[in-house]
Amino acid sequence: MPSSKTHVVEHPIFNAKLSVLRQANTSPKDFREGIRELTYIVGIEASRDVEEKEFHGQSPVAAYTGKTIKPRIGLAPILRAGIGMTDAMLALYQDASVYHLGLFREKVSLQPVEYYSKLPSEPTVDLVFLLDPLVATGGTACAALHMLLDWGIPIRNIKFLIILASQQGLERVRLEFPDLEIWVGAVDEVLTADGLISPGLGDTGDRIFNTA
Repeated sequence: MPSSKTHVVEHPIFNAKLSVLRQANTSPKDFREGIRELTYIVGIEASRDVEEKEFHGQSPVAAYTGKTIKPRIGLAPILRAGIGMTDAMLALYQDASVYHLGLFREKVSLQPVEYYSKLPSEPTVDLVFLLDPLVATGGTACAALHMLLDWGIPIRNIKFLIILASQQGLERVRLEFPDLEIWVGAVDEVLTADGLISPGLGDTGDRIFNTA
């Protein structure tokens, strides 16, 4: 999976926490907290090159030159599992705008179906973090990316943050959007005929919201 635009988080703490989330007996509370913690790790890594701007301030001791985030940040969680990643990203970008994208995968065809969009008529941000904890077939992710592109956000101004992806789904996204910057925590090789990542995490939406 060589690509200068695709970054896989290689960190022992991430791997250990992900292994806990894989367990079928992990409680909804612990699962939600784990998704939040893993998102924070991926979000920090994906923010390394975010543009800064300087400002002049005064500490209790002396004047100083500080830095703040320059671009207007947007968060686009894919409903409903992407909601589990939103709080962690808001901890990093407190003033970010949140635009929910409602998509689900039809169970027979495995094709994405759009049912909700909270995008204004014109872009109001400079940089968008697309949030989805699990990318299986890649179809939903590609549909969400087309929604952002149609809105007017160029692909170079989108960062796609993922907790776990299948090799096949990740490759599909990369092939359709070769200039997209992707940050993924881990990659599983197996995608079942039913479109499930193996060993995976199960249905992240159900596990986050305890609706299984």
